[in-house]
Amino acid sequence: MSLVLKPAPKFVAPAVINGDEIVSDFSLEQYLGKKEVVFFFYPKDFTFVCPTEILAFQSKLEEFEKRNVAVVGCSTDTEETHLAWLSTPKNNGGIEGVTYPLVADVSKSIASNYGVLGGDYGYNELGELEFSGAPIALRGTFLIDKNGIVRHQVVNDFPLGRSIEEALRMVDVLQHHEKHGEVCPANWEEGKEAMNATKEGVADYLSKNA
Repeated sequence: MSLVLKPAPKFVAPAVINGDEIVSDFSLEQYLGKKEVVFFFYPKDFTFVCPTEILAFQSKLEEFEKRNVAVVGCSTDTEETHLAWLSTPKNNGGIEGVTYPLVADVSKSIASNYGVLGGDYGYNELGELEFSGAPIALRGTFLIDKNGIVRHQVVNDFPLGRSIEEALRMVDVLQHHEKHGEVCPANWEEGKEAMNATKEGVADYLSKNA
């Protein structure tokens, strides 16, 4: 299921903000009209690949903030587990020092609505509710614009760590397009030439970059 060009599913859920404060009513709606959002899902707290991604987002947080972009993480763990992990030093497997919000999707409804829950609920022959797969979130990343519309998404399987540099590049692509009206070719980076979305514009770009 692709959410690109669709409104990002709304939610209100507990979260840990600033690395040490639990709030009960966190929502992405606070950013509407103000900031783009990189909203990402990860499988579980106190695991292995997840802290590398979460800390990598933190290491690039200043770059996202320079671009007026909010970074928000989410897993199906509780807010108390988030807080415990945020309070654990890195040399003990923790993510101490992370300051952007981590949402607690205990009901798994947020992951389900974003299409990243690693399995499905269903009923067996006895009419009993069962879950097939892994009841945790895949590594989904969503770039949401200021109007609350999803403009980019990528979803990885559990073992496949994402590229934070690519998430930052996609922010630059979106912001360049919205500012200049140009489209951005393959592997485009800030400072490189983009092109007009016309036959002539493409021909001109290809003739100079073949």
